[in-house]
Amino acid sequence: MDNRAEVREFLMTRRARVTPDVVGLTVGPNRRVVGLRRSEVAALAGVSVEYYSKLERGAIAGASASVLDAISRALQLDDTERAHLLDLARTADGIPTSGRSRRRISRPATPRPSLQWALASITDAVAFVRDPRHDLLAVNDLGRAFFSPVIGDGGRTPNLARFQFLDPVAHDFYPDWDRFAEMCVAVMRAEAGRDPHDKGLQDLVGELSLRSDTFRTLWAAHDVRTHGAGTKRFQHPIVGELILAYEELALTAEPGNVMLIYSAEPGSPSADRLGLLASWGADHRSVSPEVNPLAPMSATPPQGDAAG
Repeated sequence: MDNRAEVREFLMTRRARVTPDVVGLTVGPNRRVVGLRRSEVAALAGVSVEYYSKLERGAIAGASASVLDAISRALQLDDTERAHLLDLARTADGIPTSGRSRRRISRPATPRPSLQWALASITDAVAFVRDPRHDLLAVNDLGRAFFSPVIGDGGRTPNLARFQFLDPVAHDFYPDWDRFAEMCVAVMRAEAGRDPHDKGLQDLVGELSLRSDTFRTLWAAHDVRTHGAGTKRFQHPIVGELILAYEELALTAEPGNVMLIYSAEPGSPSADRLGLLASWGADHRSVSPEVNPLAPMSATPPQGDAAG
């Protein structure tokens, strides 16, 4: 990815989003610019117009943290957007972004045993691990049943972004498909800023840009966000509507990978339906115990070397 182009497009789209009245500027009736002018951003940030124009052209290398903070305040960036701008600046300076090593960590054929045990211990909620490319690396038993539309018959590693944009089933699985699509792309944008040298992520972005007009449009918007926590609504083909709260947990042993847990409010209809889904999953496994990279997790320690 071209860092200068990324910086230029990000700053331009953020500037276009901020209207003068939001920052307390009074403008005349014949103004043609919807957002802020470069001169207005420069004045709000306390830098010269020439310097801000240089930054917006993509020449961000060497910019100090205090200047970037001032620009962030002027453009009213949220915490995720500010972190993204700092990541872009670190990349321009040749510094690994967000403390993440540029050394590629080879992924084992199967998840670490201790990670498998941790997932297996979560029985009343959907638990899964994904990487920055949105590959679905591991699931617990309930997660396997929950993600059955995504996992399908196995084969290549399931990818949540490919499912979102390339599989028509996703429109049924995600009733709020547009919201999910925006969230998916914004999370991927933030990941690309943290590790612009991830070729797998670059290839995925290229593939989705070619095959999905919606993805291409959303990617060009340069919106970024973190997953964090919140609530999502699903329409599962087996049990119907599920309203689930989610929490994202970083895996420090595997930089970039995260565990997500989807749980239902105790006593709610969604909690009852998760219970039904767990029963369906157990019955389905007993009838069709196929083996694939996302096979049900076992809490039984493997024999021999436990290093993953």
